[in-house]
Amino acid sequence: MPVTRPAPRIAAGIIVLGALALAGCGGSDDEGNTAQAAPDASSFPAPDNRSLQQFLETEADAEGPVISPTGQVFAKGADRYGFGVFTLGNEQISDAEVAIYAAPGKDGKVQGPYPARVESLEVEPAYQSRTTSDDPDSAQVVYVADIPFDQDGEWRIGALTRDGDSLQGSLAPSSVVGKADAIPQPGDKAPVVHTDTAEDVGGNLEKIDTRLPPGTMHADDLADVAGKEPTVLLFATPALCQSRVCGPVVDVTEEVKAEYGDRAAFIHQEIYEDNSIDKGLRSQVEAFGLPTEPWLFVLDENGRVSTEIEGAFSADELRQALDKVTQ
Repeated sequence: MPVTRPAPRIAAGIIVLGALALAGCGGSDDEGNTAQAAPDASSFPAPDNRSLQQFLETEADAEGPVISPTGQVFAKGADRYGFGVFTLGNEQISDAEVAIYAAPGKDGKVQGPYPARVESLEVEPAYQSRTTSDDPDSAQVVYVADIPFDQDGEWRIGALTRDGDSLQGSLAPSSVVGKADAIPQPGDKAPVVHTDTAEDVGGNLEKIDTRLPPGTMHADDLADVAGKEPTVLLFATPALCQSRVCGPVVDVTEEVKAEYGDRAAFIHQEIYEDNSIDKGLRSQVEAFGLPTEPWLFVLDENGRVSTEIEGAFSADELRQALDKVTQ
């Protein structure tokens, strides 16, 4: 198995939930679109029936940046592969042209290229929390490629990054497809559980929200709104998220909530009991079977999952998910 470089500490969404605790901009092409479009697939080399190792050794002119995936849960079929791009000094790169390549198992033939778009995590100043603004390592963008995983099991992941006329090669941690069946998938009914509300804590939002200042997504209980209206459910812990992603995605969701008004219920659910890692996971996290954080679920009016995203996501991605269930 190829040895990859250690992921930077800013690595998004790859923090794993253990038995008791978590173990751990692009430009704008059109008004309202904050994504940097994916490069043309034809500008990257074809796999030509090679292994991933052979492909990268042949096509890469130099060692590339660190490719750090934003999640570890993948299902067979077309899947969203989010990742961050970092220099060897752990500095974020926000405007690279990258294509992902994937190979099933140790000896499988490489597939691709899957060019990545760049989704901005920036929000208007009114929606940026101190949790995010005071953290110089907060994630700024997420790269997203769509990979058609055609079988379960381990997949080896590599990338080519364009640097002028040359291509730089990188290996990313392997992904395992089909290992987390307990997590609600699109089309599934979401677990109907009580989520923490402002009323539960007498208005003391610091008990149920580590964001500074606490957000506005604590009015509704999932048990009251699921199956009655479209719902956005975000599992995230802004102050305790080692991935540096929870703060930005809560800010993103706050911004989108202001735009959509009462067309959907918005719920932010923290991860740890009493906001203390030592006290273990909240029951809502366990009910959804989540092995990582953050997680976004957008439910339709029937309480079924329409969209689920592990790790970082942009306001545009959330808007698109909401438009599926509110129009």
